[in-house]
Amino acid sequence: MKKKFLFGAAIAAAILTGFTSCDKDDEVVEQQIIDENNVVDDDASALALVNGIYSHWQPLSSSFSFIIELNSNKLISFEGTEEKEGPLNSRFEQAPDTWYQIKIFNHLLLGVAQANEAIVTINNSKALGKVTDAGYNAAVGKAKFLRALANLKLAQLWGEIPVFTEDGGSTTERQSLDKVFDQIIKDLNSAETQLLDYKGDPRVPSRQAAQALLARTYLVLGDNPLTYDEVAAIADTQTDPEFKTTPKYLEKAVEYADKVINSGRLALAPDFSKLFGRDYESNKLGDNEHLFTIAHDGDGLDAQGNHQTHCSWTFPFQNGQNGKKYSQNHTEVADDDLYDDWKAEQPNDKRLAKTYFTKLVNPADSLTYTYYSPVYTPVNGKGVDQSYENSENLEITRNSVDRIEIRYAEVLLIKAEALVQLGRNAEAVAPFNQLRTRAGISGVTANTLNLDVIKREWDYEFTYEQFSLYNNLRWKDLITSVKKVSHYKHFADDWENKQEFTDEQHQYFEKVHNHLKAKYNNVKGRNYRQPIPLGLQREDLGIAQNPGF
Repeated sequence: MKKKFLFGAAIAAAILTGFTSCDKDDEVVEQQIIDENNVVDDDASALALVNGIYSHWQPLSSSFSFIIELNSNKLISFEGTEEKEGPLNSRFEQAPDTWYQIKIFNHLLLGVAQANEAIVTINNSKALGKVTDAGYNAAVGKAKFLRALANLKLAQLWGEIPVFTEDGGSTTERQSLDKVFDQIIKDLNSAETQLLDYKGDPRVPSRQAAQALLARTYLVLGDNPLTYDEVAAIADTQTDPEFKTTPKYLEKAVEYADKVINSGRLALAPDFSKLFGRDYESNKLGDNEHLFTIAHDGDGLDAQGNHQTHCSWTFPFQNGQNGKKYSQNHTEVADDDLYDDWKAEQPNDKRLAKTYFTKLVNPADSLTYTYYSPVYTPVNGKGVDQSYENSENLEITRNSVDRIEIRYAEVLLIKAEALVQLGRNAEAVAPFNQLRTRAGISGVTANTLNLDVIKREWDYEFTYEQFSLYNNLRWKDLITSVKKVSHYKHFADDWENKQEFTDEQHQYFEKVHNHLKAKYNNVKGRNYRQPIPLGLQREDLGIAQNPGF
């Protein structure tokens, strides 16, 4: 997780300042002039131009976890010394100069800018007859899909953001959430009409992927994202805001989830364990659950290999057992209790053993290694290439597993949750129980299904898939959720008296203890937003800061 992708300030400025505010007279003139030097020659070139946007997505595949999972009760980070970027996020001490905030914010904005440039070029090319209708729709539909996805993530993490498109707009002036979400929905509606139906390759955005993103977007809107002023009112407190909903948006979430479901083109994979890993990536098994994924070829072969595996299991089989060294991973499961609680609640859940690894056999020496206190905390299983049955993690050096952005299970759970929030529990049972059936555990009835059950199902199905913080922001329970760490095994001040530890183990669990205490003490209302960061070269971006930072 090193800082491999530093874009010069001049490059960033050149891209971003190409899309500044313009008045109506300027817009009319621009619509009448076609720059014949800013065109592509054919459909393939138009699509290749849009594919360049992925250069801003690929460096982020694992980086999202360093905000979304570390800013929750589920993950801690020992990536480097305690003042480094991973530990800072783990302890809720992130600031405008924290690298992961810088990296994600800037690459998402640069992806938006590159989408804008591509759309301008393709519009020019279409007007000159160089691009067919089909080529235009494929390229522009993909560009708008990626632009909407970037803006949605920016809005969820940073709130009001600049809105700029091929038609203009400021890159520094923050717009209201209404304007931000209006643009996201406009882009996704266009993508829905321009993109083709899902044909089994989730690396290609499809009509159903756009519909799934619309369902996700409307669920976010239905749960009333906080405005700047609402965050400012609680910024220095440890009090969650009131949870409120807007039913008309929840209805739209159900509508778009149904479009995906009723298309008949997606399905749950029969085996949950065969969703994660190189041999299963991007729908290789043809089960049609992966709906949209970010492709990775590995370090040096794309913008950056997907380091999710590297970070989750940085030094396999080096936990001090069997004569091996003792090392600390870049990301760590926050405590054994996350595994223990799930096992107590649902001991037969097939997802548990693939989400948390507690014992593994190393094929190199046939010895068993334990990931459980007092030796270690469990390992984030979804970050390990599960193509290998009881095998050493080869992906540490390859980092080539594609990242899953959307899978069909999310669509089912979005529908179930929106229906429960609308009070239509009887309708929510069927999509919800599809997940339970695959997991091998008992389903629910209309009387036993409620929002708390829905929340727990997000944990069961999607833990460590970069949903934790987003959901806490939606449900307005970020502070309450993070403070659950007070119940974890290593939180109490007398943690070291409850078990015997070697010196290395003691040092390790002392860090666990310190991070749990820091989470509990540091999380505040301001953490409903991330700090507006510096630019990639540590320059001031000129965007107003969020409350409390």
